[in-house]
Amino acid sequence: MTEKIAIVTGATGGMGREIVADLTRTHHVYALGRSDTALAELGALKSVTPVSTDLVVDLLDSAGTSCAVERLVDLSRIDVLVHAAAVASRFSVETAGVSDWRQMMDLNVHVPAELTRRLLPALRAGDGTVIFINSGAGRGAYPDNVVYAATKHALRAVADGLRKGEAGAGVRVATVAPGPTDTPMLQGLQGQAGQEYRPEHYIEPVEVARAVRMVVDAGPSTQITEVAVRPRVELSDR
Repeated sequence: MTEKIAIVTGATGGMGREIVADLTRTHHVYALGRSDTALAELGALKSVTPVSTDLVVDLLDSAGTSCAVERLVDLSRIDVLVHAAAVASRFSVETAGVSDWRQMMDLNVHVPAELTRRLLPALRAGDGTVIFINSGAGRGAYPDNVVYAATKHALRAVADGLRKGEAGAGVRVATVAPGPTDTPMLQGLQGQAGQEYRPEHYIEPVEVARAVRMVVDAGPSTQITEVAVRPRVELSDR
């Protein structure tokens, strides 16, 4: 197979859809998500194979059983793997219980680490690029977003360790960290906080897809390891 292959998790989310749409220009994209309706819409795009999967169940809870992800493990080579799947809720140390920590850690950290582990042979064969969609929360935290921020700090460590460990195998690794982006996730977080949602103040998801494209198109002698995508005017300055 000579066609370039990309895999995108969280493909049915606000950022994921734009990332998939952009990558189809140059890759055949396996779009992973849980919403069958949204996956059907993506499947109508040229060069998209929708994969319906609950990644936590399929990767972390179904050891030794057949699942949708197995079709990806059988790929001979992978050129791009984008980890865009994530969940976020507002919690402080006081309000978060064990199940809250586990839910966010499982999808935001354990799933991308485990999926990458399983796909490493194909990524090495394709001199592939692994892109972790992080967040501004990966560099700091507020009292009411401690759990989400902790997962993004951990995801940055996964990316850094993978990049150094796989450099000799030809695999490139990048972190793309958007600030507040106009997505259903952000809308939910703002609603939890009782804050007004102002889409015009936030990054358009297509801009995150453009940042991913910049990483993917980097020349063969380099890798772009960190990309911060910020709104033109920071929310704190408005």
